[in-house]
Amino acid sequence: MPGKLYLVPTPIGNLEDMTFRAIRVLKEVDLILAEDTRTSAPLLKHFDIQKKVYAHHQHNEHQSSGEIVKFLKEGKNIALISDAGTPAISDPGFFLVREVLKHALEVECLPGATAFVPALVNSGFPTDRFCFEGFLPLKKGRQTRYKQLAEEERTIILYESPHRFLKTLDEMATYFGADRQISVSRELTKIFEETVRGTIGEVKQYFETHPAKGEFVICVAGASPKSSSKERTYNDE
Repeated sequence: MPGKLYLVPTPIGNLEDMTFRAIRVLKEVDLILAEDTRTSAPLLKHFDIQKKVYAHHQHNEHQSSGEIVKFLKEGKNIALISDAGTPAISDPGFFLVREVLKHALEVECLPGATAFVPALVNSGFPTDRFCFEGFLPLKKGRQTRYKQLAEEERTIILYESPHRFLKTLDEMATYFGADRQISVSRELTKIFEETVRGTIGEVKQYFETHPAKGEFVICVAGASPKSSSKERTYNDE
């Protein structure tokens, strides 16, 4: 029988968010693929998971996926974990899943931690419809993406690193307007977890005097419906 590829979410900070099922699967599989073996080592040690761990990341996934498919066909069960959160969500995983499915092999994704869900719920913005963008392009296509998102009426969710965070707020003020409402969450599930809400201008002013540390999730209120804008203009006239 061929093996199965498991996508196993890991905590984004608090180790108590590791599920019983995730621990069991990691202990039962034949080998584990990790985005960074050094980052995953303390987690695996904490839960006494003693398995062979191989690196699988964005720089080697095209080369290693063929070997992984071979292992699966030989009957080995394999788990993929990322440094934090759910594999393939702004982390390596999509390419491998696609390759495994091309060979009619089984894939199973366990439910678990991912940063954008608590950030979205904490924001107070509509959660019935939202647009998850993850990390915006660093250079090529970044301006185009901003212009598209400026008209997006659903709640927008972005990821950003600390060293680019303030610059990103500047760019958002330019394309969305400094008065657009946002909610910024950082260090989710950790000791210094923080959520700051307000206009883009207000939030930027806050973080100019407070350290921008940790990974950031930025939730942006959707643009006002064009029909509503027309109605307000008509009524004002």
